[in-house]
Amino acid sequence: MYDLNGRKALVTGGARGLGQGMAEALAKAGASVVIADTAEDLGKAAADSLKDAGATAAFVPLDVTDDANWEAAITATIGELGGLDIVVNNAGVELSGLVVDLDPADIRKMLEINVLGTALGVKHAFRAMRPGGPAGSGGSVVNISSVAATIPFPGIAGYSATKSAVDRLTRVAAMEAGKLGYGVRVNCVYPGLVPTEMGMKLAADMVTLGLWPSAEAAVGDVIGLTPLGRLGEVGDMADAVVFLASDAAKFITGIGLPVDGGMGM
Repeated sequence: MYDLNGRKALVTGGARGLGQGMAEALAKAGASVVIADTAEDLGKAAADSLKDAGATAAFVPLDVTDDANWEAAITATIGELGGLDIVVNNAGVELSGLVVDLDPADIRKMLEINVLGTALGVKHAFRAMRPGGPAGSGGSVVNISSVAATIPFPGIAGYSATKSAVDRLTRVAAMEAGKLGYGVRVNCVYPGLVPTEMGMKLAADMVTLGLWPSAEAAVGDVIGLTPLGRLGEVGDMADAVVFLASDAAKFITGIGLPVDGGMGM
């Protein structure tokens, strides 16, 4: 049920962190994978690592906020892999700040990358996968939201708002794809806190904002709010993406899947 042999996947923000782990998990399940990112050196290295492990993989440059960039990346992916069945809209950015001190530039950047970037990813996945598209065999889109969309965690109002938007976008897109007969399922994942570079920067930001005395204290409180009693791991999130992309989820669309150890219940 989780066998992705013959599937072709595109993962945005796949050069590092959660995105890289998702690309690796898709490849281990049998998919051919294109990593799309603005970090060209890291992206090429990540793709080379997948190839060294025996997978079919490639890198394409992609600024997710640019419509023409998306069109070129989809064309390059289909040309490289011979089709497209899975798009993982993982690319995102988190910029912390208290509501009383919100920086409009930070909010605009998160809106551009987290919301517009995901929306364009869904748009171009639909155009490629729907009947008559250059891939044309349907497929699965997995958007990456966040537990921040489900809990009132301080210091991340802008990020929480954008990740809540990803959830709403996912549900409307799933409804449209179904009603228009695209054959594309659309779901999203709510990752909990994972100690990646981005996750640890968030913990450090909480200290800078005066919300916790130390990063360790912030992380400890997150663990305290998590019934399973630990932080998430990259593999936890990657496994959820493989599930939603696979035939095990063939009758699942329009959902937000919490992978947060119960934190957002």
